[in-house]
Order: sequence, then structure tokens, then C-alpha cells
Amino acid sequence: MTAPTPLLIGDRPTSVDDLVAVARDRRRVALDPACLSRMIASRAWVDDLMRGMAAGEPVEPVYSINTGFGSLAGRAAFDDPADAAELSRRLILADATGVGRTVDEEVVRATMLIRAVSLAQGHSGVDPTLVQGVIDMLNHDVYPAVPEFGSLGASGDLIPLAHIAIVLTAPPTGDDDPLDSGEAIVDGHVVSGVEAMRHAGLTRVRVTAKDGLALLNGTSFSAAQAALALWDARVLLETAQITAAMSIEALLGFGDAFIAELHEARGQRGQISVATRMRQLLAGSRLVTGDRDHDPMRQPPQDAYSLRCVPQVYGPVADTLDFVEGILQTEINAATDNPLIFPSLPASRSLKAVSGGNFHAEYVAFAADFLSIVVTEIGNITERRLFRLDDGTLSRGLPDMLVASAKVGLDCGYMLPQYLAAALVSDCKTLAHPDSVDSIPTSANQEDHVSMANNAGRHARQIVQNIQHVVATELLMAAQALELRCAIDGVGTHSADDMGTASRAALALVRATPASDGRPIGHLRRDVALYPRQRAAHALVAQGEVVRAVDAALDAVAGPGSGSGSGPRDDS
Repeated sequence: MTAPTPLLIGDRPTSVDDLVAVARDRRRVALDPACLSRMIASRAWVDDLMRGMAAGEPVEPVYSINTGFGSLAGRAAFDDPADAAELSRRLILADATGVGRTVDEEVVRATMLIRAVSLAQGHSGVDPTLVQGVIDMLNHDVYPAVPEFGSLGASGDLIPLAHIAIVLTAPPTGDDDPLDSGEAIVDGHVVSGVEAMRHAGLTRVRVTAKDGLALLNGTSFSAAQAALALWDARVLLETAQITAAMSIEALLGFGDAFIAELHEARGQRGQISVATRMRQLLAGSRLVTGDRDHDPMRQPPQDAYSLRCVPQVYGPVADTLDFVEGILQTEINAATDNPLIFPSLPASRSLKAVSGGNFHAEYVAFAADFLSIVVTEIGNITERRLFRLDDGTLSRGLPDMLVASAKVGLDCGYMLPQYLAAALVSDCKTLAHPDSVDSIPTSANQEDHVSMANNAGRHARQIVQNIQHVVATELLMAAQALELRCAIDGVGTHSADDMGTASRAALALVRATPASDGRPIGHLRRDVALYPRQRAAHALVAQGEVVRAVDAALDAVAGPGSGSGSGPRDDS
């Protein structure tokens, strides 16, 4: 299998799909030569400023080039070009102050890609060699150790980005002390930045004027976390629809709730789309009664909300994820440092560096907060179905706790997985409190409103991981419930042929997948340790395997090229 062509940045917008390919699949990256002219133009303006300083010409203060930062900006202007380079170096050292666990490598890779894309827009006043240095780190799998805490989401993600920049860059002159080179992960061990770059065969880039703030002053870290969470949330939503369909079948649900006319009467795009998908997933099922062409066999034809309102809950989730993707797609390709340099400004304006606030990550904070809220709702409604599956008074004849125990009460069955789901969902309700509504002023009140986008992104990733486990629990429990419904141990009155194609495919996948301890995930007849099964089910959910298996089965029934599935995009 040939390696994918490198992702060319600068020739077209970089997508969330591109980001995931670089972050997780280690797709290589190249810089489009067409964007060099943009970078060279803004850098030439900075170089002219430095030449003027070197010649002793009077130079006006230009923020971050010959002034201090934040509230220190108006104190003095430097007149020595060497000070401008040293300013970049000291900023990187001063800002590398993060604490907490080292974030996952995929977050660091996604961050570096976004930073390279941002600098390649040509408004940052950096030399292309600096951007190439970031790309080289990606292509040689250099993994800077970036702590999770420190960013306020304005002025950009200063602290986490400094932990990347300190590995990439060397002092403008003199010796390169490993003790001042940050940390990176090599073969699972923490080493100095100097050692990590040497191990990769790379030369650390000596910083010059403007480089420091250009590397640090952006939304790249927050946007990386939110974008990865978004990708996973999309896969999660598709999987949750499948597990919901499995539960609806196992609970002998009604198909009336998914009739097209019902959803078209409301007109909400996401709701209509989810209802369409649910009809696909329930197609062929004889466990569900009632559809557009047939009356339901039981009255009244109404299920509990956690079954009947799947389109009304998952539809707005889908629409919100579309909104979030629009925000993040733009942010990935944005120039977000400060000041930005525009050589094309009129000749009447000699100062081409424009100070503003593109580093303010409110867009990203809102996007991550909205994502957290809607993914928590996936978990909220899923947990209610788990409760219903466990409760013999609500499950339309299934045994309590989904276990046909030889002696009632001897086995707990699936009692505790519902506890697990309740704990995870409760955690998400706390984590989903919007971070974007908080702000603590910094820098002597110069930076008096911040977005907290990093916290929002961290929480969004944790919420997605939590709800992956909740949906994985439904995968296991619905599989058990379907088998009980279909005459396993003589409990049910139906056969496996009564299941829809989608549920059969998902059930077959579960039973064909070994648990993390190597044993099969078989039908539960007596209590066993469930955590190995839970881990394996989580992997199926997180990696999109459930969606792929179901879509393949639906396509096989519909015929080649039908494209009946709506699973996660797979560009591999």
C-alpha cells in the first residue's frame, strides 16, 4: 500500500479531515511554494525595520518587534536589532510555564499543523524557514511534551504553544543549552528538546525578530482539541444511532416515531436526517411494529421518549456539530497572531503591522462548549435506554438486569454497567458547564477578557471519551437484549431472523470481537468480569468499527453503489 501524498498546506483550505490524517495517521506535510511570496512580503517589511534600526535610523515602536508584551508594551522601544531577536527568545522561555499531564501526541501534532497553516497565511512576518521547521517536526514525528494547563484562550494559547516553540527554536546567538530547550517524548521517555531534535536529525531554528510571538500568539492548541473532539463526536453520533436502533428492536418499539411525514411536518434538517437514518437501521425488523404502510400491532403506539424521540434529540446534535465544524474549519485556516502585517496597506500608512485581537479564541470556546453540551445529551438519552433495558418492569418481558440467571438474584448481570453510565453522564453534566462564560483578567488588566477556550477544548475531549463508554455500554447491553428477545435460553419468542439487517451486523461484530483479555464477548449467562468487554466495546465505538460494519451490511442488502450508510468519513 503506497503512502498517501503529503498534505500541501497553503494551496487550499486545510480541513478537519486533513487535520485528523496528520494528527492520528501521521500523514506527511509539505509547504506549497505558492504561499512563499506572501510570507516573504510580510517578512521583508520586518527585515526593513531591522535594517533601519541597525543603521541608527529612528524607528517607531512596533508591538512585539521592538517593544515588550502585554502591559509592558508602552514602557520602552528597543533600538538594537539584537534586542528584537533576544525578545523572541526570552518570550518563549518565559511562557513555557505549563503544568499538568502531557497531552496526547495527536493533540500536539494537530496543534503544530494548525500553527503552520496559520503562519503560512503570510501575515505573521516570519521567515519561511520557521514554518518549514514546524513542518519538519511533524514529518519526523518530534513530540514536544506539552502540559495540559496554562492557556486562557487569549492572548492565544501562549503557554502550550511555548512548550512546542522551545523545542523548535534555539537562541539567536551563542550556545544552545539543553536545559533551556524544553522537553519532548522519544520512545516513551522524556528528553530535552535538543536531544529530541538531534534524534530526529533536525537543526533547531535560531529565532529572529517577531518569531516568538508569531509562534505563541494563536488559537492553535484550543482549536486542535476542539477539532479532534468534533471528529470523534461525529463518529459517536453515528454509532449512537445504531445502538439506539438495537435497543428499540430489543424493547419491541414502535416504528411510527420515524415516519417521514412526521419529521417533515417540523422541518428541522437534522431531525429529518436522523429519522431517515433510523428507518434505514430498522429496515427489515419484525421486532418493531408499525411503519408508513402498516398500522402498529399494539396500542397506544407510543414508546418512552428515550426511544421515540431519538430524531428530536440526535437531530439537533447533528445540526450543532455542523455549526461547530463551520467555525473550526475557518479557525484552522485563520491568521490568529498579533500584530498581523499587511504590506498592501496604502503608502499613506507606513506602519504595516496592525494590532488587533485575532488571538482571542471566543469562536473556539463557543464551539467547544456547544459540542460538550450536545455530546452530553447523547449520553443522557442513551443512559435512559440502558436503565429501561435493565428494568424488567419497563423492558417488555426481558429478564431483570438482562441475565436469565439459573437462580434469580445470584447474578447481577448488566446491573453495574448502567451504574457506570450514570457516573459518566453525571461527570459530563459538570464538565459541560460552559467555560466561555468565565474570564479572569491578566497582564495588569491589559488582557481583561479571555475566552478559556483551552479549558473548553479539554472538557470537550473528556466528554466525548466519557460518552463513547456510555454508547459502548449500550452496544453490549443491546446485543445481550436482542439475543434474549430472540429465544436465547428460552426467554424470548422471536428468532434471529426477526432482527433488522443493521442490528444483526452490529451483534455479529460484538460476538466476533475478543475482549481485551482475549476471551470472546459471548452471551452473558452468569456473572463474569465485564471490564475487558467494556474496553473492547469502547474501541469498536471510538474507531468507527460499528458504523463501518453496519454500513457494509446495509450496502450488501441494497446492492453495490447504493451508499445507504452514513458512517464516519474514511480517507485512508
